[in-house]
Amino acid sequence: MTEARSLYDLAPAAELMLLGLVLALGPLAWVWARNRSGPQRLQALTMLTLFLTFDLVLFGAFTRLTDSGLGCPDWPGCYGSASPLGAHAEISAAQQALPTGPVTHAKAWVEMLHRYLATGVGVLITVLTAASWLQQRRAGAAQRLPVSPWWPTATLLWVCLQGAFGALTVALKLFPAIVTLHLFGGLVLLALLCVQAVHHAQRAPLPIAPALRRGLVGTALLLALQVLLGGWVSSNYAVLACTTFPTCQGSWWPAMDFAQGFQIWRKLGLLQDGSHIGFAGLTAIHYAHRLMAYAVLAALGLLAWRLQRGARLTVQARWLAGLALLQLATGLSNVVLDWPLLAAVLHTGGAAALVLVLTWALAASRAASAHQAFSAPSGAARASGMSA
Repeated sequence: MTEARSLYDLAPAAELMLLGLVLALGPLAWVWARNRSGPQRLQALTMLTLFLTFDLVLFGAFTRLTDSGLGCPDWPGCYGSASPLGAHAEISAAQQALPTGPVTHAKAWVEMLHRYLATGVGVLITVLTAASWLQQRRAGAAQRLPVSPWWPTATLLWVCLQGAFGALTVALKLFPAIVTLHLFGGLVLLALLCVQAVHHAQRAPLPIAPALRRGLVGTALLLALQVLLGGWVSSNYAVLACTTFPTCQGSWWPAMDFAQGFQIWRKLGLLQDGSHIGFAGLTAIHYAHRLMAYAVLAALGLLAWRLQRGARLTVQARWLAGLALLQLATGLSNVVLDWPLLAAVLHTGGAAALVLVLTWALAASRAASAHQAFSAPSGAARASGMSA
């Protein structure tokens, strides 16, 4: 019980929430000053929250890749304080005892900045939810808003779940399964906000061929699986299990232990029996992600080509093609350049951007008859090129 109290010290929670509110006041004031009507404010606030959430995902990747996830070994504060300044003595002692360990002043600041940004995003989503219900009440039950208030409500519940996973990441000392789910949950949060942004900007979904719609759904599912595999690679530090391309360790099928690599519920670097995970297990993790990457890149290329040919969702088609190339370049850089930080962060950012573009395409379209899908592009098609 003593350990539980040290991991979950809620004393600084009120200070953190107040800080999150202060951080959110600037963006909220900007939105309210530039937009006079309620619907315009909701649209602008949704887009701004989406942008800041994307930044949060990138900064979360930076936190993970700089080994700063345990920079403050308790939650939600840092040694019971709302900032590393109040924990200066404890951090100094930990850094002196282990200079390259998980707790240093730099890592503590990275971790707490990530929490501050997450708290600010949480405040914005809370305001978005409250404002959506208030706008619905003003409009009346008979008038349908572009975005149902239940969308931001679901988003608020999801961000609370993300906060719980953030706490578990600290409490369970970077359990790979929890870290992977925390990353995946951040991308789901992006998708939820993206759907709302599209519905604000485009009232009528664009009809496309049913086969093309199925291609969008299938590619999105493949990407979701690849994101989980990528998170599993990163959370297990398996990137450098293969340092050559296209082969791995000089072989097209290196020695791999999938039973070890995909033993899910275990501590970082260990198996369930307490023994260390073998190099063959790490190789299996890396190579599974690489093999799936081939399938995902092929699916993205085919989908981009089909979207471009259909003369609809062409903006999304170009984004998919460009992001697929970015993912290929950053993925190769991670392997052959010894996992450079910039390439690793960009690789996570590229995955997040792919999630956004596929969600954008899905939210902006619906399955239709062949005649509707292949008729001349309409105003709805032009509207699908939503500006960010």
